[in-house]
Amino acid sequence: MKYAKGDDLQDRLIEFAVRILALADKLPNTPAGRHIRGQIIKSGTSPAPNYSESRGAESNADFIHKLKVVIKELNETLVWLIIIERSKMMKQELLKDLIDENEQLCKIISTSIATAKKKEIKQISK
Repeated sequence: MKYAKGDDLQDRLIEFAVRILALADKLPNTPAGRHIRGQIIKSGTSPAPNYSESRGAESNADFIHKLKVVIKELNETLVWLIIIERSKMMKQELLKDLIDENEQLCKIISTSIATAKKKEIKQISK
């Protein structure tokens, strides 16, 4: 079965969310750990469904807006991952791959936004 354009990225975002949930389960059961758990679960699981919504956007502007929400949530997740790392709640080795994946996903989504903006400019100038 051939995948539709965007299915690979959708799958990566879902896998990222699953990994965030696994990481959240390993955070300490302290006030700080519980607070960060709640925050990172919200921001880290949000990009996948938001990306899914972008794929059904009603216009190019709507598509761009929805992708910007994905970037916003990924950026927030990255901050929480860095806080976890710097506070030494978890070993750096456990976070390195997740931080790298987050950064790669941000680059991919940012490129998609730039491409969509170029398309929008072309449509306006016609």
